[in-house]
Amino acid sequence: MSFSFWQTIGWIWIVLAVVTFIALFFLKITPPYGRHTKTTWGPMINNSLGWMIMEAPSLFILWMTFTFYSNDATPKLAYLPMILWSIHYFNRSFIFPFRLKNKQQKMPLVITGSSIFFNGINGYLNGLFLAMGWFFLSIPTIVIGSVVFLIGMYINMRSDNILIGLRKPGETGYKIPKGFLFDKITAPNLFGEIIEWLGFFIVAPSTASLSFWLWTMANLVPRARDHHQWYKEKFNDYPKDRKVVFPGVF
Repeated sequence: MSFSFWQTIGWIWIVLAVVTFIALFFLKITPPYGRHTKTTWGPMINNSLGWMIMEAPSLFILWMTFTFYSNDATPKLAYLPMILWSIHYFNRSFIFPFRLKNKQQKMPLVITGSSIFFNGINGYLNGLFLAMGWFFLSIPTIVIGSVVFLIGMYINMRSDNILIGLRKPGETGYKIPKGFLFDKITAPNLFGEIIEWLGFFIVAPSTASLSFWLWTMANLVPRARDHHQWYKEKFNDYPKDRKVVFPGVF
């Protein structure tokens, strides 16, 4: 197993994240799912089922890779980032999708497929780097990173709860979310996820964890901008002082 080879793969993956950010942010390509769903992107799949199918591979591939490559040299502390990753993706795969109240909503199958590929690569790279011990170990960074990760998870999950709570069972429309960080930014749920994976990178710094954090920002910052613009176009009374995703900045 060549560290230099996989390190190079990691940097290539980082370059692709930058290219993706440019396409999504500056060329204003909006992935058609959620409130931006379009039926012109081919066959559709149930939204909740699609979420589960596209998120679960990240969890399974991470553990399959870690188990396959782990050996006597695998640091015991590698299990901490594994657990943090697993908590996030168990929620995203098997809890969050089935809490969504609009059971009739669909997403393009191509989005599900591309997300499986994306999550598979990230799961494999991070499982490999953690199993092989190809990350920086430090008790202070582990403590700091874990706190940052848990803060991000709290922001993400509380924001999701507010969004889900806006609808009564069977409702399909959209409302302006209020309270918590929604008074400051349009997408605190996405902000929380960005903070989560920054924390993960601090816990186990490597090319793999850095690439995942950059991919998270490459996908979520443009999506938050698209959400912000969508709210402004749909609601005339949308608060003008709200930023997009970073409080007080953007």
